[in-house]
Amino acid sequence: MSNLVNHLKDFFSLETLDGRLKPSENQLKRQAIINRVNPQSRWSSLEFKLYGVVFAIIVPLMFKTGMDASNETNPNYPRFAHLLSNGWMWGRKVDNSDQQYRFFRDNFLMLCGLISIHCLLRRIVNIFSGTRKRTYFDFGFGILFLIGAHGVNCLKIFIHILISFSIAHYIPSYKIAITLVWIFVISTLFINHHFRNFKIGVSLVDDGFKGIIARWDVFFNFTLLRMLSYALDYLEKKRQNGNLLEKSNSNLSNLDDRQRLEAPLPISDYNIINYIAYITYTPLFIAGPIITFNDYIYQSNYQQLATVTNYKRTFIYFLRLMFCIFVMEFILHHMYVVAVSKTKAWNGDSPFQISMIGMFNLNIIWLKLLIPWRLFRFWSLLDGIDPPENMIRCMDNNFSAVAFWRAWHRSYNKWIVRYIYIPLGGGGKYRILNSLFVFSFVAIWHDIELRLLMWGWLVVIFLLPEILATYAFKRYQEESWFRYLCGFGAVINIWMMMIANLFGFCLGKDGTLHLLHDLFRTFSGIQFFILSSGALFVASQVMFELRENEMRRGINVKC
Repeated sequence: MSNLVNHLKDFFSLETLDGRLKPSENQLKRQAIINRVNPQSRWSSLEFKLYGVVFAIIVPLMFKTGMDASNETNPNYPRFAHLLSNGWMWGRKVDNSDQQYRFFRDNFLMLCGLISIHCLLRRIVNIFSGTRKRTYFDFGFGILFLIGAHGVNCLKIFIHILISFSIAHYIPSYKIAITLVWIFVISTLFINHHFRNFKIGVSLVDDGFKGIIARWDVFFNFTLLRMLSYALDYLEKKRQNGNLLEKSNSNLSNLDDRQRLEAPLPISDYNIINYIAYITYTPLFIAGPIITFNDYIYQSNYQQLATVTNYKRTFIYFLRLMFCIFVMEFILHHMYVVAVSKTKAWNGDSPFQISMIGMFNLNIIWLKLLIPWRLFRFWSLLDGIDPPENMIRCMDNNFSAVAFWRAWHRSYNKWIVRYIYIPLGGGGKYRILNSLFVFSFVAIWHDIELRLLMWGWLVVIFLLPEILATYAFKRYQEESWFRYLCGFGAVINIWMMMIANLFGFCLGKDGTLHLLHDLFRTFSGIQFFILSSGALFVASQVMFELRENEMRRGINVKC
């Protein structure tokens, strides 16, 4: 039994997701992390045994309530039944009404075929190409993929990426080039939003083959991040005037993930072939994970991932991916919460039921992003490129708003920190202002909607209590009661994060206000709020211990 538990711990550990998350190889740093926590595990204590009983009662009840609120037995079922499709699990219907995930789900087998073709061609080309750089293959395959995916619309993409390239290369002033690149890239978000269907008057372009994905602008936001990464990395290199080249050319080996961000690449690597190869790198083109230009070129042409020695790790990563796909299918076949939220079919539901509709909606949002990201990262790992893992925590395993954003879309978070947050000054004097700017960009990047911009500002407001409380109570962290105080703070944090995300992505304004009204204006709502807050307190203590268990092994991912 203990061996099975250990295997499960290993299977769901951070290291199986990303080699960057293993214990630090620096013994002093590793020991410093270990010394920060209580060496004695609490799992066998009476307190945590009682928490185990709470989990055994609450978690099944949550699933049952979510099913009761969205299944055939609910009186609101006729209002959303038309959004359901025939499923494959035990003759049940499936909620395939989310447009974003439906595109991925319906084209899953085609994606698997593309992955097989790409990996096979890569190996064949490697046999005959000798020492030629991998980016030549990425350049050719990427262009063919872009034409197949977007047809004549790929011309619009090339116009964007070539303008960005030209600004970076042909504007002599560093500051002016940086400013123009940012102005151009952000303006494209608004231009593409309002004029994506604009006809230019050329029949070949207006009425020609639009590819498998006619909406070229849907995935362009990820292309935009790569455009910025190349331009900013190149401008930084150009500003250094090649001074690092002579000093560091012999150092292009065994760089870790942080060193690769500023890899001392020759200025000649910042060319149009490598640029287009990076922009159109097929495994990561559609949705990432995001990898910077410096990191991509380093892994492509200087030190590839040793796939032969990482087959076991990659296979376990594949099993984790399949597990997540099965969980998603199980939820979509048993809880039709997406269809409920689309039709606002929650009349007569209790606050507990409405909150579970929202919570499982959030879990589906998490899974619908996690699954494609992990599939594309798995494809990239097979190809020898190791991008950051995007999701390292389960959505339900979060108690801190600050830490949540470090773990959610991690590669994008790293991109934001490198190219926006640190250049603005990071967590210094203007931390709140910088955070406001960051989340405004994040909201606009997702979509040009006032609702999402308000969501971004709401997130920053909800960060304030945690930041202030952390500063005020940090001096008491050695006290025995500090963990319980943090638990109460975590409950408040979780409620605020849930409300912000329910408003932004699930229930909308009407559903969120309806939930808040029932929570605080009805007896059953107040009762549910008190009991659920107690359950969240228990959950927060378990989350604390999970992180301390990681730190006892020398792992501190700060989220």
